Amino acid sequence: MLSRSVEFKKAKPVWAAEHLHDMNVSLMLETSCGLRAGVLRIAAASCYQLFVNGELANMGPARTGHGFARVDEVPLPSGRCDIKLIAAGYNNNSFQYIDEPPFVCAEIIDGDTVVAATDPENCGFKVRRYFERLQKTTRYSFQRNFTEVYDLRKAAGGDVKLSLSENKCRFIERGIALYPNDREDAKYIVAEGLCGTSDGFEPFADRAITRISDELKGFKPEELEICSAREGQKLTYKTENLERRPAGRVDLKKDGFAVFEMERNLCGVIGFSIECEKDCRVYAMFDELLGPDGSVDFLRLGTSAIVIWDLPEGNHSLLTFEPYLFKYLKIAVTGTAATIRDVHIRRVGFPKPGVRLKSEDPKMKAVFDAAVETFRENTYDIFMDCPSRERAGWLCDSFFTSRVEHSLTGSSAVERNFLENFLLPASFKCLPEGMLPMCYPADHYDRVFIPNWAMWFVVELEEYLERTGDRELIGKAKDRVYALLKYFRKFENELGLLEKLESWIFIEWSRSNELVQDVSFPSNMLYAKVKRTVAKLYGDEVLVKEAEALENVIREKSFDGRFFRDNMVRVNGKLVSPGECTESCQYYAFHTGIATPDTYPELWETLLRDFGPGRKQNDPYPNIAFANAFIGNYLRLDIMHRYGRYDEILDNIKGYFFYMADRTGTLWELDSPNASCSHGFASHVIYWLDRMDMLEKDDAKGPEGSSNR
Repeated sequence: MLSRSVEFKKAKPVWAAEHLHDMNVSLMLETSCGLRAGVLRIAAASCYQLFVNGELANMGPARTGHGFARVDEVPLPSGRCDIKLIAAGYNNNSFQYIDEPPFVCAEIIDGDTVVAATDPENCGFKVRRYFERLQKTTRYSFQRNFTEVYDLRKAAGGDVKLSLSENKCRFIERGIALYPNDREDAKYIVAEGLCGTSDGFEPFADRAITRISDELKGFKPEELEICSAREGQKLTYKTENLERRPAGRVDLKKDGFAVFEMERNLCGVIGFSIECEKDCRVYAMFDELLGPDGSVDFLRLGTSAIVIWDLPEGNHSLLTFEPYLFKYLKIAVTGTAATIRDVHIRRVGFPKPGVRLKSEDPKMKAVFDAAVETFRENTYDIFMDCPSRERAGWLCDSFFTSRVEHSLTGSSAVERNFLENFLLPASFKCLPEGMLPMCYPADHYDRVFIPNWAMWFVVELEEYLERTGDRELIGKAKDRVYALLKYFRKFENELGLLEKLESWIFIEWSRSNELVQDVSFPSNMLYAKVKRTVAKLYGDEVLVKEAEALENVIREKSFDGRFFRDNMVRVNGKLVSPGECTESCQYYAFHTGIATPDTYPELWETLLRDFGPGRKQNDPYPNIAFANAFIGNYLRLDIMHRYGRYDEILDNIKGYFFYMADRTGTLWELDSPNASCSHGFASHVIYWLDRMDMLEKDDAKGPEGSSNR
């Protein structure tokens, strides 16, 4: 069922009148009231953090498409309630939030009475500019919004004049449950020492800093109040102790630091208490990995994974506004001695599901636990690729993660929201007519898209219908699906093959991505599957015939007698094959139905016998480029599952993933730790285990629906 409209009783969408068009402005809204059965209803752009009686109560809203805003309904306790609401209006484009006029629209309702509501004329909240958070900072990454830098020495800003927001969005229900922000404490202290400073470093020059423009909005270097990454780079370290000990109180010497380790990679907002003898600067730097010398590379992912506070002397309880991912957290304090206590994270992600593994194999159990954690961190309001550098809702990734949601909960509530978001806007700016964004909600002003990912959207629709029976959403998607087919038709050549596709043609993170022109066979294999899928969804017999014809052409032109070749190029008007074959191309052939074990038995046996996780140690086919985790290895395991090779799957799972689980407690984007070490699609291990009846489940389903359904 599609999300229903919601109307506020009295609240109106408002923002600071002087900052309607400014980037990275935060407001503080506060009120106190006595309640019997209260609820806070709230929508916002870009995001908010809610505190009730001093405790973090919620973060939101659930993201959605252009022209719409989802409404949260947060239950409030009876009795006296002190409400503090921090709202951030980023007003820039990113992969994390859409670029839209900022607003906050909130009202507190007790029974039938509106106790407080946002309104320019008679606001029931005390509203001020949240000056403590600096405005002109760098982007956190190319994909995300702004770094957090605070100056708590500043006096709190005065009240602001409110104006109606220029955002004319339509309010709709949240569609999914509100999740608790469970607390996880740091487990160990793994390094301690002293800090110095130096200018002897190569300044971090990521595109998020150097390429600010109309296509990538932000503050240019000369406009910045502070460049977080370069402030962090100035620090030098003298490690005095690498002995691991249980986390607890840490007494730092003047200009001291300590590195904290969580039980595993975790995602959430970072919290700790600090007592400082004098004014000081505090740095929190974090990453998923730890260097052998106790170092934490906060720039590893092309991110400025650092939060900075300038503090007056005294006691402070600090909490970040945005969620971050890390296993290791370095806290450095300059200018004074200080005491650090209570280092923790408040989870931002899916609740722990009531599912256990029916196996005592310690390696398999470690992989299962890592897959569950990876799912939780990447499933919140939408499915995400990674909770670190992007927090983006990527297609293709969602095809895999959506299966996991259903395996763990028996429902597809998050998937419904995820897919619906692509259907809500009338069109997508900066994209060709008919094309879908590669990730959404997001704004890609550089006009980059992945045509293959739009195909995965269609393929996911078929499985969504099988899981849910939700014909309403499938019907809503019909026009968008046929518009996509219309877009692709102009690239069909004389053989019916897609040729010279535009923008970023993505097969997987391997040599395959370099063999995508002029005709990419993995792309065409997926295109044939799309045509079959649309035919099935909408009863289109013409597309059945087109799919059959395309499949036959692919078999004729791609298969060389032993392997499927990746591509053909146009030379003097004719298509010729360079002759390269990759491992992932073979998996695409079987996954899309171009090949089956019956039709290509020799290739099938070769893939089972000579490929897989042990191939890098014993490789009889050095001319066949390796697959990578995303998505080749997953396609391999999926086709093995499809054809009942269960014993091999279990061996492959341990071979591919145990070393990841052992190191970070999560599963990775690549087969090496050179990128994200928690990637949503990687939780798909759970789906295979579920299908092999290796999971024991509680009777109760996971959270579904919402408090306002």
